[in-house]
Amino acid sequence: MDFVKTVLVTGGAGFIGSHFVCSLVNRHPDWRIINFDNLDYCSNLRNLESVEENENYTFIRGDICNPRLVNHIFATESIDIVFHFAAQTHVETSFVWPSRYHMVNVEGTRVLLKAAFEAKVEKFIYISTDEVYGESLYKVNETSPRRPNNPYSVSKAAAECLVLSYRERHKFPVIITRSNNVYGPRQYLEKVIPKFVSFLQLNKKCTIQGTSPQSRHFLYVDDAIEAFHTILERGTVGETYNIGTDFEISIIQLARELIKMVRHVPDAELDDWLEFVPDRPVVDLRYPVNCEKLWRLGWKPAVSWAEGIRRTVKWYQENPDFWPDVKPEDQPITFEPDNQ
Repeated sequence: MDFVKTVLVTGGAGFIGSHFVCSLVNRHPDWRIINFDNLDYCSNLRNLESVEENENYTFIRGDICNPRLVNHIFATESIDIVFHFAAQTHVETSFVWPSRYHMVNVEGTRVLLKAAFEAKVEKFIYISTDEVYGESLYKVNETSPRRPNNPYSVSKAAAECLVLSYRERHKFPVIITRSNNVYGPRQYLEKVIPKFVSFLQLNKKCTIQGTSPQSRHFLYVDDAIEAFHTILERGTVGETYNIGTDFEISIIQLARELIKMVRHVPDAELDDWLEFVPDRPVVDLRYPVNCEKLWRLGWKPAVSWAEGIRRTVKWYQENPDFWPDVKPEDQPITFEPDNQ
C-alpha cells in the first residue's frame, strides 16, 4: 500500500506517546505511523496491542541518542512529520542522575533534530512541559520567561533552545507544546494518580511529600491527544502552544478523593490513609498556564475531572497486572507531567 504521509513518533510505547500512536493509526489509515522507542522501564508494548497488527503501524526499537540508527531511519523511511515525545521525565530521579537526563533529553533531541533537518521533514513537533516556566502564582503564556527549577525541567528547556535554534538559523518547521499534568489509563506507576490507586488497592496509605500546599492541573489523556491533533492540523509552524486545563487540585485533596473512590471509607477516616514523607530538594507549588492560543485553534478540554478520574480508576481496578513485577512502593512519587 502507498501511504500519503509517514509520521515518526518517538517514545510511542510510553503513556502519552502510545495513546497518540493509536489515535494516529486509527484516524489516518492512509498514513504510515512509525513508533520509535527504546522500551525503557516506563514503556510497554502492551500499550499498542490494539494497533500492532494494523498495516499502517510499524515499531522500531532503538535509542534516539544513537546517531547511526536515527540517521538510517530518516534515510530509509521517507518521514514527513516527527512527534518527539521520548524523554526521561521523572523529577526525583533527575536529581540523582542529571547527566542521564541531559543525554536523553538534550543530546537525543539534537541527534533527532539534525537527522530530521537533513531529511527535510515538513514538520517537527517537540513535546515539552509546563515545568519549563517554573513555579508561578499566575497563569503564564507562551511568551513568559522560562525558569526551570530541577534537572528534568532544565533539560527540557535546553532541548527547547535547540529546537528554536533550528527555527531561527535554518527556518526549520518546528512547533513546541507545553502541557499540564496528563493522566489516564496505562500510565506508569511512578506518577501520582496510578501510584496512589495502586497503594490503595494494596491496602497501603497514600504518601504525601512534605507539608507545602502543592497543587497540580490535571488534563485527561484523551484531551491531550486531541490537542496534538489540533496542533498537527491547524497549528502554525514556528509557534509554541500551551496545553492545559483550568481544573486544579491539591495533592492532599487528590489523595482524599482517590481514597473515597477506591477504599470507600467515610470522610472522617480519609486522613487515616495519608502518610507524610520527606519532600524532594526543590518543589514548585503550582504551574497554571494560559491556553487561549490553542483555544483559538478550536481546542478545549472536553473530559471533566469527575469523568476522567472515574475512567482512570476503573481501568486500574480492571487491569491490576498491567505492569507485572512492578511494586508501586518502590517508585518515587512525582507530581509532574508525563511526556512519554
